[in-house]
Amino acid sequence: MEKEVVSTAAAPAAIGPYSQAIKLANLVFTSGQIPLDPATGTMIAGGIEEQARRVMENIKAVLEAGGSSFAKVVKTTCFLKDMNDFAKFNTVYQEYFGSDGAPARSCVAVAELPKGALCEVEAIAYID
Repeated sequence: MEKEVVSTAAAPAAIGPYSQAIKLANLVFTSGQIPLDPATGTMIAGGIEEQARRVMENIKAVLEAGGSSFAKVVKTTCFLKDMNDFAKFNTVYQEYFGSDGAPARSCVAVAELPKGALCEVEAIAYID
């Protein structure tokens, strides 16, 4: 079984020695996405809601490039700079995953995220 690198210009290029995602068999493992504009590679303006939407759009692009989608995500890990943003982050997250059948999830607060981001999300999804 060979792993396959997933790459798309519709999501920010990797800012370190990693791939946007790896496909293995019928699974896609995304790297953590932060709120970078894929066109410019710069952090988007705004607070947690704007940043969370950009993160989710970046995840969406990587999943699609890997042949999957939000509907097929089985697990996410979410990182917040400030746990006081949890409710606002959840509101945006629910726009993408809904509440019925949402994936398993871990959400933790961290001391710092790359480039000063307020949030980061990674996902594991399957491919039909």
